Amino acid sequence: MMAWIRQYGLYFAWVVSLVATGGSLYFSEIALFEPCKLCWFQRIFMYPLTVLLGIASYRDDRRIIPYTLPLSVIGGSISLYHYLLQKVPAMKSFTPCTQGVPCTGDYINWFGIVTIPFLALTAFVLITWFLMAARTAESDENETATEQEA
Repeated sequence: MMAWIRQYGLYFAWVVSLVATGGSLYFSEIALFEPCKLCWFQRIFMYPLTVLLGIASYRDDRRIIPYTLPLSVIGGSISLYHYLLQKVPAMKSFTPCTQGVPCTGDYINWFGIVTIPFLALTAFVLITWFLMAARTAESDENETATEQEA
């Protein structure tokens, strides 16, 4: 099973980014939830992943991983911070959203824990995990090729 995930990790990361981008567009354009400042920053890191990972998946080009991994980790860090702002009362004094839509607002709060930043965090964690798995597959392929040459 893990070998299969390693082999198709790049493709799975792209699918997760596609779903996350579609979800974010659904919430803002169809459900009419206005994004806060931190939501915009998370989008800045998610949307390019959709394009970059789509092209890399089509070409099966794992060389994109070192360039997309930082986008995923930074976006995930922003999502974690945003989620903590929503769920930890002591963090509310550190909110960067002083004008417009508050970052502490919950448009959705499924089961008391699932908010929009939680969904974004889940997507960024999955993308990071799939990219790491795909990177492992690449290093395994390089080792096998080196052994065959020797």
